[in-house]
Amino acid sequence: MGAAVAAAAVVLVMAGLLGAAAASVGDQCSTSAGCGAGQWCFDCEPKLAGSHCARSTATNPFQLVNNSLPFNKYAYLTTHNSFAIVGEPSHTGIPRITFDNQEDTVTDQLNNGVRALMLDTYDFKGGVWLCHSSGGKCNDFTAFEPALDTFKEIEAFLSANPSEIVTLILEDYVHAPNGLTNVFKASGLQKYWFPVLKMPKNGQQWPLVSDMVKSNQRLLVFTSARSKQVTEGIAYQWNFMVENNYGDDGMDAGKCSNRAESAPLNDKTKSLVLMNYFPSVPMKPTACLQHSRGLTGMSNTCYGSAGNRWANFIAVDYYKRSEGGGAFQATDLLNGMLLCGCQDVKACQRGSSVVCSA
Repeated sequence: MGAAVAAAAVVLVMAGLLGAAAASVGDQCSTSAGCGAGQWCFDCEPKLAGSHCARSTATNPFQLVNNSLPFNKYAYLTTHNSFAIVGEPSHTGIPRITFDNQEDTVTDQLNNGVRALMLDTYDFKGGVWLCHSSGGKCNDFTAFEPALDTFKEIEAFLSANPSEIVTLILEDYVHAPNGLTNVFKASGLQKYWFPVLKMPKNGQQWPLVSDMVKSNQRLLVFTSARSKQVTEGIAYQWNFMVENNYGDDGMDAGKCSNRAESAPLNDKTKSLVLMNYFPSVPMKPTACLQHSRGLTGMSNTCYGSAGNRWANFIAVDYYKRSEGGGAFQATDLLNGMLLCGCQDVKACQRGSSVVCSA
């Protein structure tokens, strides 16, 4: 009976009636269904001819290793201008004339493992909107959507994922009194708020992730507006983190220096490190190659510039684009080095078959 079943299976395989094993990262593919879990089928032109399986989801270090370390002992994949999404319909009735930076909804970004969102907030049409503008003014042709819509997506994710933490980094042009606070309250996000008073000063360690989860204080919000730390209890970003240059200046191989608003990268009185890696003008084809080639190298460069500290946040455009591991693998490297001194967080897991390479 066993021999007959085996023989039948051979016949089915030869006839193409049994599905082949899922392809691995880097293998050629025709559809995402032919790739492994957490992958998609993607053509990284102009470097590759044809489509290959590439990673599309992040490794969750809280689940893979543990969540019992301070918040600043982990790395978090971050999307730059998370709201500036390809194909987002106009909410003003005026065609949009501005750049886009991402291809997935905020919900999809979070579900794929993004854990920090960069959002640009503006006063607009009597409320707070997310805009990709300049000069601190939102226009009909640069507006993406009311901030409330995006905040509700974040609230839904936090509600459905009670062990996860999300960080918001706001380029903040809202001047209306309590404008942001009102939107956070209306969206239901206020109940997840991590208070400024619990944030460490002078380079101390952050609270344990497990304690943040237990207390349900799972939303960290940073603003570029200094006054709001006092007026609205929103953390002033530069009091707590250092950040390298953004745009083309932040992609110059072998160089990693602080942006103007940030303290020097090696200022250890700030216990969080943010690494930007995206060009001044977002371009999909080049993003693919940048994530595949230069991103890991810049992580190492910024490690030295930051006083031998690995980045906690790694911010990119078009986060899923790569010819293989891309931004996901770069985040795995950071978590690996932070958690166990290995170049891949998977090597940190007890009993892992992944070899630890320091």
